Amino acid sequence: MSKSKTLALAIGLMLTATVAAPASAATRLYEHGDILTMQGDQPQYAQSLVERDGVIVYVGDEAGARRFKNAKTKVVDLKGKTLLPAFIDTHSHIMDYQGSLEFAALSPPPIGGVKKISDITDALHALQARMHLPPTAWLQGRGYDPDFLDEHRHPTAADLDVAFPNTPVVIVHASGHMLVANTAALRAAGVSAATADPSGGTFVRKAGTNEPEGLVQEMAMMAFAPFLMAEKPMPHQMALLRQAQDEYLKHGVTTAQDGLSLPLNLQVLQFAADHHELKMDVVSLPAFTMAKEVVGTGKIRWGQYDNHLKYGGLKIAVDGSPQGKTAFLTQPYLTPVPGCDQDCRGFANMTQDEVNQLFMLTYRNHVQLWSHCNGDAAIDMMIKGHEAAVAELGDADRRTVIIHSQIMRPDQLQTYQKEGLWPTFFSNHTFYWGDQHLANLGAERAGFISPLRSALALGIKASNHTDNIVTPIDQMMVLWSSVNRLSRSGVVVGADERISPYQALQTLTSNAAYFYFEENSKGTLTQGKRADLVILDRNPLKVAAMDLKTIRVMQTIKDGRVVFDSTRVVGSK
Repeated sequence: MSKSKTLALAIGLMLTATVAAPASAATRLYEHGDILTMQGDQPQYAQSLVERDGVIVYVGDEAGARRFKNAKTKVVDLKGKTLLPAFIDTHSHIMDYQGSLEFAALSPPPIGGVKKISDITDALHALQARMHLPPTAWLQGRGYDPDFLDEHRHPTAADLDVAFPNTPVVIVHASGHMLVANTAALRAAGVSAATADPSGGTFVRKAGTNEPEGLVQEMAMMAFAPFLMAEKPMPHQMALLRQAQDEYLKHGVTTAQDGLSLPLNLQVLQFAADHHELKMDVVSLPAFTMAKEVVGTGKIRWGQYDNHLKYGGLKIAVDGSPQGKTAFLTQPYLTPVPGCDQDCRGFANMTQDEVNQLFMLTYRNHVQLWSHCNGDAAIDMMIKGHEAAVAELGDADRRTVIIHSQIMRPDQLQTYQKEGLWPTFFSNHTFYWGDQHLANLGAERAGFISPLRSALALGIKASNHTDNIVTPIDQMMVLWSSVNRLSRSGVVVGADERISPYQALQTLTSNAAYFYFEENSKGTLTQGKRADLVILDRNPLKVAAMDLKTIRVMQTIKDGRVVFDSTRVVGSK
């Protein structure tokens, strides 16, 4: 008998001895597959799992499971497939994804098909026709990337003006940290040669002039917010939100995040919760721009689910993106940076004093703090803010999360371990932009991007994410990228930071639950936890590393209820 089967039988015997006989039939009994519990640092399997009323009531051997079985029990024969805890998203933007369903999709292959600037304008024209928009209505696109355009540059206002001389057009970069506006959009937003750059943002100018070229970076994007966040009727919003949830559930995710919820996002999510439109758990992180309105005011009840919606903490954004070269670094980029002539290290979106104030506000009011930091200089700012707040308020189990933690230094990981700071990494970058990072940063810095292996070796409960819509919500791709770290061209980006498939699964399940203070209810197949489950067609621990991204989700189960089934369409409620 194999070691894994021996261990599974031992677990089953132990539970058989301790679990009282059931008073009524189980809702479902799962058997005849690889039931991977995700308990412990080594893989553990069970022969059977029993769920009743949305809760796991038994995990163990077949003999113990039979005690829960009667004529009303639904027996699910896994037929050799793999059952494990559903995936927990520790950073994405489900509301941005919802909104993007009505944008022009401008991503390059393999996500989309945009290869040149004319493809962008073609996609915008198609959107205008499909939605029957008048020439005066704003057009939006998302996902363009100059590194993968034939022209190898950002589009300009002039490029968009040729196709849209009178229609306001905004296209958002793949990172979400910059956009390009045409002349009509710049005019509508009041941006001209006389417009000063805001703190933490830039209007890139035409060479030798103050005239805006069209590229708008970071906080300067706020000039367009009133036009891009237009309200829509709630029935329409709910229809889009159902589509967005279906995409997450299709990939085995039952806990999603809306990282950086703006006022309209909060309004839509609260409406959805109030009207029972959420079929998965959604954790909203209100934006730091609303900090004084939502922290310490009693307007929000933090840390508790209400009809699947939880306000999980405040989200701040300290810097930009490494692929867009606005991430804040201590050492310069090695390639030219738009809008910068020398010592180009990106920039911070806020001052150190502003960061410190947000730490004090959240720590004082016992609100979890989540911060976007891509560059090591931005991470330094977060560490300083945390240390200043702890010096005044003392230690506590706050679980402050530093999102992305990409271009970081080994000494910063040591500080994370010492201070109890938690990174949710972004290993997908090694594929989508790995070649660009090697050119922009050099092999040493690029190789330490999202240093999962080093973090786990220090005992840090690291998690991993897609940052949807920056990369698609596809947890199998996250597994693949963290295990292989291959770029588009097939180069390994940081061989020393590759992790095992089991460790990769931990970053999406047991470790991820810890980030939300939900380790007692999610993340492992354990008696008493919620029956949030996913069934895969193959076991990630038993396929070749290069095949991980080809594994399919067969079913997703939320609180015991099947919410996605690859063989049929599951109702929205």
